[in-house]
Amino acid sequence: MKKRSKESYIPVMDDVITMAEDLEIPTLGKCQVKSPLYSIMEWGGVSPKFVRDHEKVLFDPTSYQGHHRQKNKKALAVELAGPRSQIYFNPSKTKCAIVTCGGLCPGINDVIRAIVMAMFYRYGVRTILGVPYGYQGFIPEYGHPIRELRPQDVAHIHREGGNILGSSRGEQDPKRIVDFLVQNEIQILFVIGGDGTLRGALKITKEIERRNLKISIIGVPKTIDDDILYIDQSFGFETAFSEAVRSIISAHNEAHGVFNGVGLVKLMGRYSGFIACYAALAMNDVNFVLIPEVPFELYGEHGFLEVLRRRLAARKHAVIVVAEGAGQDLMGEEELGRDASGNLRLKDVGLFLREKILTYFKGKKVDINVKYIDPSYIIRSVPASPQDSVFCLRLAEYAVHAAMSGRTQMVVGKRNGFYVHLPMSLVATGRKRVNPDGFLWFSVLNATGQPVSFFNPPISKSNLKRIKRK
Repeated sequence: MKKRSKESYIPVMDDVITMAEDLEIPTLGKCQVKSPLYSIMEWGGVSPKFVRDHEKVLFDPTSYQGHHRQKNKKALAVELAGPRSQIYFNPSKTKCAIVTCGGLCPGINDVIRAIVMAMFYRYGVRTILGVPYGYQGFIPEYGHPIRELRPQDVAHIHREGGNILGSSRGEQDPKRIVDFLVQNEIQILFVIGGDGTLRGALKITKEIERRNLKISIIGVPKTIDDDILYIDQSFGFETAFSEAVRSIISAHNEAHGVFNGVGLVKLMGRYSGFIACYAALAMNDVNFVLIPEVPFELYGEHGFLEVLRRRLAARKHAVIVVAEGAGQDLMGEEELGRDASGNLRLKDVGLFLREKILTYFKGKKVDINVKYIDPSYIIRSVPASPQDSVFCLRLAEYAVHAAMSGRTQMVVGKRNGFYVHLPMSLVATGRKRVNPDGFLWFSVLNATGQPVSFFNPPISKSNLKRIKRK
């Protein structure tokens, strides 16, 4: 990104300072090829609907943004996604590839299928390669065979969970990845992955720039935790929290069916507690939600365990939902190392809480019955829900339109209700997290009835935020 001047600083709704130049999407050159969508639409009796390059969407539709527009005659805006009437690549000479990285997520197969179908049937691109097992697939020493993806190969994969290409974690040498792209005459690479994957893709684009090559890199952001910055929602998230509700129903039935029953459910959410929050709101029988963004104490009058005791004394049952990244600071300083992506390996907060709950109530001479449920691997491997399938298809089609128009170093996503182009460098700067002072967490507190904090003495939201920063 370019260096910001003082005049360019503008607060936006994601609590990040940015400027108009940060939202520009690089292009490979002038678009001089008439889009094949003209003939396809006209043959089908449909009037072509194209997006013009000057059509944009406000980055921040709040009143502050409107005030800035009136004052400085310019507002932050992002490109509207969609097909262009003129494209950069000649479809008859274009080859593309698809790679997926990171963990499983509902909808990966839907995205792969939709990219293949759009490239083949809408644009007439006949060579589409699937790169197996993430960035490892580009490196010959791993021995992963590249596969050609034809419509008949992907026709039914959206009905299945998992990922037909396979995946891996960790970086690979961007120089060798670009060597692969050059040797196989690939002009477009679709990268499906989270923030770490996108940072790896950025390194690939820098090597492409260094060699002065005309190769487009387009990202489709993937994270089951919904923690990608600047987009409304990532694909697979709706499926994930919908599936999580099933486990919460079971936990509630187990807890309600015995005296002093406790249903404890651990859900995904390494750094962000969105799945825990949405699942708890969707199944409004949850009494406590614990997420990474809101620290808590176990002991003392206002600590979690004592509040749980009072809940059981009053209602004889309780349901707890905890995100996997919550309470890591309570489990000792010893680290478990890092995974191939550089992420700290998390300690199991679900098993930890189960043990602490049982020990605490045994010390109080109170009989309880704890049922612990961890559905994580079941949830992430299921097929996408119908709503998510539609979302995946549209994301993939917009990614294809962007790629064929010669755009690069960008991701396609939905922001403020519109499908837009966002710079990869901006999206990969961090993670979206639940705001402890925001409306979502406020809804969770209202729905569960839990205290604002489990600290001794009770603290304000502002002090809670200060503790989290430390």
